[in-house]
Amino acid sequence: MSIANPEFPSRLSESSPLIQELRDLLGERLSVSAAVREQHGKDESFHHPQSPTAVAFAHSTEEVSEIIKRCAKYKAPVIPFGTGTSLEGHVVALYGGVSIDVSQMKEVLRVSPEDLDCTVQAGVTRKQLNAHLRDTGLFFPIDPGADASLGGMAATRASGTNAVRYGTMRENV
Repeated sequence: MSIANPEFPSRLSESSPLIQELRDLLGERLSVSAAVREQHGKDESFHHPQSPTAVAFAHSTEEVSEIIKRCAKYKAPVIPFGTGTSLEGHVVALYGGVSIDVSQMKEVLRVSPEDLDCTVQAGVTRKQLNAHLRDTGLFFPIDPGADASLGGMAATRASGTNAVRYGTMRENV
């Protein structure tokens, strides 16, 4: 099923200039494999899965920026992908486009216990961050149930079982 949208000129093909540019940038970390695309076009929601045209596996914020610049140049949709645990259909590629998978961006960059602050890459998961914080006496209180990525949690304003006591992502980020 394809939905037309006048903002996007047409669905991308695997041989489009954008895909070639992304392949030059990312090499083997750009996938047009059907299995990889299917995995990135569905989540835990009831929405009908729709695959992106390609999946770009980013390793840094700078790479994400470069991917988005190229997609903007060709007016191609961009779909961010963390762990795929969304319950609302956030990763479904209604208009095709490029899924940017940040799951390999897993670094905890900085922890400042005195400021109750830390900086992480978008692919860091809740469990990973809490394991890193364990010896500091701190913990990350947002618990949406699934081991979601913090990038995905920020994008969806995640909540969870601790929201009444500690707030949602909105209050914690």
